[in-house]
Amino acid sequence: MFDVDEFIGLLGSSHRQTAALLKGLFVPDRSIAVARAPGRLDVMGGIADYSGSLVLQLPTREATCVAAQATEPGGDLHVVSQPADDDQPARSFSLTRSELDELLAGSYAAARERLGRDPESSWAAYVAGVLVVMARELGARCERGLRVLVNSRVPEAKGVSSSAALEVASMQAIGRVIGVQLEGVELAKLCQLAENYVVGAPCGIMDQMTSALGRAGELLALLCQPAEIQGFVPIPGTIGLWGIDSGIRHAVSGSDYTSVRTGAFMGYRIIAELSGLKPAGRDAAGVLRFDDPQWRGYLANLAPEVFEREYAERLPVTMKGDAFLTRYGGTTDPVTRVDPARTYAVRQPAAHPVHENARVRRFGELLASDHGESTLLEMGALMYGSHASYSACGLGSGGTDRLVALVREAGPAAGLYGAKITGGGSGGTVAVLGRADAAAEVEKVARRYGQETGHPVHVFSGSSPGACQFGVRVLGGPGETS
Repeated sequence: MFDVDEFIGLLGSSHRQTAALLKGLFVPDRSIAVARAPGRLDVMGGIADYSGSLVLQLPTREATCVAAQATEPGGDLHVVSQPADDDQPARSFSLTRSELDELLAGSYAAARERLGRDPESSWAAYVAGVLVVMARELGARCERGLRVLVNSRVPEAKGVSSSAALEVASMQAIGRVIGVQLEGVELAKLCQLAENYVVGAPCGIMDQMTSALGRAGELLALLCQPAEIQGFVPIPGTIGLWGIDSGIRHAVSGSDYTSVRTGAFMGYRIIAELSGLKPAGRDAAGVLRFDDPQWRGYLANLAPEVFEREYAERLPVTMKGDAFLTRYGGTTDPVTRVDPARTYAVRQPAAHPVHENARVRRFGELLASDHGESTLLEMGALMYGSHASYSACGLGSGGTDRLVALVREAGPAAGLYGAKITGGGSGGTVAVLGRADAAAEVEKVARRYGQETGHPVHVFSGSSPGACQFGVRVLGGPGETS
């Protein structure tokens, strides 16, 4: 692929900002493993993934490339993040052997504290974090030094999962050089652990699964219970999907996303109590367990009509953390904790995955049917409904609302039928549905938004294969393979 060939070509280039950092990074006559992982465009499903929803995800054309090399026994860790262009600063991160050994022997909490200590180098937690996870979960030993080079074309903080792309590519490349063989689903789950427990971002599984297992030009239909692939849905030639960057930075580790996720799990806990379920105990981390044969612990398994008839009005609109903990004792979420001092929205965060799962399923049915005007109008309405539900949860933003409004204003006359905020919300990218020949109209919407706001605008179009389909290319050493 062009981006990989270009990346390999840059390994020995005189790139202005990174030449000094790259000099001496890799050891001559020793093999280098190169992996590639794309970002993802969240077409439908989004934040309902952690509540067990079906999601529909498209791997982006933009990807992250990682090159890794094992050096001398007992060596250090050196990571260089190479900018995509001269206008961006190069970044580097190092750990001495003693620091690396301490990191790999410690707990997830200790790794999170160490790697998050300096905000300027916190990006390296996505790379070093995969080493921590492989050590803890697989017993992988890292006895040699490691040199790692990163080059990402997936824009950061845009809601297209630059973090998952970095984790997946890093784990594939580093795993190859330290002798760890990983299958697709296992790769994605381990990368999610790195983001949840080392980075400290409470993301669901859809990002890593799409980056690892996605197929070019197809939507990954993933049932997040926790990671069941339902199939790959080809995008019909008559339909186009794009993403427009709002220019507003987004972070899954942000308080808005975390509080909405916490509120959803608070809602499940209350519904479990209302339905007569009692806690079956706690795990080693103190997280509640339920024997729940009906919904299996996932809000998405509630039928919308059952939720509205039996539970919606019985859930508090908001609830203070201390009152919740006193009455209910905690939640079933392993990666968030209820803050006693905080007031959480509960009813809407719980309602969102119930209705989003139904919207995603209907969208998938329509995608597989004829693509006449009425079908496209209904698919668009489902996207607009998803966007409105995000906003009701408190995860909207002025920029993404404006982009959705501009798409709605252009409408079917311009070949545009629907739009929604993506990923964790609170900024980032808007997904757009239209006819395949509507690319110029999407660009027109993006230009108008850029003129109104002054934000530089990027349009995501096209797709590319996931990391597992690409594989790992090994350069140098005894020979070159792919």
